[in-house]
Amino acid sequence: MNQEQLFSQIQKKNSFLCVGLDTDLQKIPKYLLGCSDPVFTFNREIIDATAPYAVAYKPNLAFYESLGWQGWQSLEKTVNYVRSNYPEVFLIADAKRGDIGNTSSLYARAFFEKLNFDAVTVAPYMGEDSVKPFLCYSGRWVILLALTSNMGAADFQFLRDEKSGKLLYEHVLQSSQKWGTPENLMYVVGATKAEKLKEIRLIVPDHFLLVPGVGAQGGSLQEVAHNGMNQQCGLLVNSSRGIIYASSHNNFAEKAGAAAQEVQQEMKMLLQQKGLV
Repeated sequence: MNQEQLFSQIQKKNSFLCVGLDTDLQKIPKYLLGCSDPVFTFNREIIDATAPYAVAYKPNLAFYESLGWQGWQSLEKTVNYVRSNYPEVFLIADAKRGDIGNTSSLYARAFFEKLNFDAVTVAPYMGEDSVKPFLCYSGRWVILLALTSNMGAADFQFLRDEKSGKLLYEHVLQSSQKWGTPENLMYVVGATKAEKLKEIRLIVPDHFLLVPGVGAQGGSLQEVAHNGMNQQCGLLVNSSRGIIYASSHNNFAEKAGAAAQEVQQEMKMLLQQKGLV
């Protein structure tokens, strides 16, 4: 999927919502635990309920890897279900990989060839040669960690280089633009750092930003849109817990759909205000 196709889906659905599939066996409705694959069953119901309102899904790999081979099986079934039933949806592997080049090549092969994701989140710490293997795949994306929403982000991301005066996350944004283009490189910018989005847009005006932290983590959707939206929207705003765990009862899918629709309606208004729909 290229940038224009992604923007077309945003316009079609009046939404830039990404639903995070952070599926935890301890949080899903108890009756699902009797299914042969409770994780996939939960995901399938969530996807069917939220697909009219979401342009992207983002499974967090830790929730699947923690279950061993069964978790990988659930993940593969989830990806195949989306591809078969909602081929227009953008699929993100929230894997946060980042290793030396030959290892990154194998990670890229796993997520883009074996599992057929559109994008994978990548940590930039090891530099260009650890990221480039992911960028070799036409029509696929790297989503590079730039400014994250967790408290520990301040430990390193705001360190200032004495020579250039740049903060570390600013250096990541500037340097990485030499590796890819707005057609294959996005950035993670946490919603709890929304006040920085105006400054970030000066550095990366044309790239899409994946913005976690809206909803349960306290980020403001309106502030994110006001500071971060560009002429192709340029945002994928993720919500996980606030949607998929809207209910812990038999009506969990219905409640998830309602929660997703509520977010989508606010996004529609924000897109209209920008003149994008």
